[in-house]
Amino acid sequence: MATMVGVEFKVGIGKSRFEKNEEEFLEIRIDSMQQFSKRMRDEENALQDCAEIDKIAPPPMSLRIKDLPEDERPREKIAEKGASYLSDAEILAVFFGSGTPGRSAVDLGREMIQHFGSLRNLSRASVEELMTINGIGPAKATQLAATFEFGRRLAREPYREESITCPEDVYAIMGPEMQSLDQESVRIIMLNHRKRLIHIAEVFRGTSNESFANPAEILRKALSHAAMAIILVHNHPSGDPSPSQADHSVTKRMQSACEAVGIEFTDHMIIGSYSESANEPYFSFRESGLM
Repeated sequence: MATMVGVEFKVGIGKSRFEKNEEEFLEIRIDSMQQFSKRMRDEENALQDCAEIDKIAPPPMSLRIKDLPEDERPREKIAEKGASYLSDAEILAVFFGSGTPGRSAVDLGREMIQHFGSLRNLSRASVEELMTINGIGPAKATQLAATFEFGRRLAREPYREESITCPEDVYAIMGPEMQSLDQESVRIIMLNHRKRLIHIAEVFRGTSNESFANPAEILRKALSHAAMAIILVHNHPSGDPSPSQADHSVTKRMQSACEAVGIEFTDHMIIGSYSESANEPYFSFRESGLM
């Protein structure tokens, strides 16, 4: 009987501990679930707060052109006031039509001008150089290069109807373009019997220590365009238009070659830049009495 009582006592004690452990386990589990629910509610509230903040103050980013006030959109400004009222970046924006994610077309145009330093430098950039700008692919780069070339040809158009009679005329046609080059470029301006423009061709581009002018090649181009007169033009990337000994030598060789085939060698001009030491940003052999 004593043994049975002892057994019953032990069993009773074991049962009591089991029940106690189960209650503790349930309390811990309930507490964990409550903490988890609270954390979920806090995260949900935080997300709602962020959404409200986004509605009130969206992250800073460039406005799309269609988000601008109507009187500030480039196309509308052209229609209302004319293209002359647009900035350089806005004109490029009209050309691009669209920007890239996070950048409007105006921002893209502004970035291109800043990258190349000026509109003139941008106009002389190669297709490969244009494509270094993020958002400018082969299509936009080639279209932009063609647009700039169209502008250069348009600037020369009056000289197809008017005679080129002085160094100022040559500088007006060639100066701005050739001043932006970082290499020496040799061009020939081909004229008809009235000294009106027929064609302009580049015959050499390279470093100044190379023999840049081959009279035979120059005359071959002139004869292929039925030119009656030519003007030889090259630039000095240093900006100093003063002629070198090589320039003097080339002028004499060209004079002799032109006389041999009956083409008038009108002038040899060197394009430089404006400076305190030079009265003009160019040098004319004929104007200086050297031809």
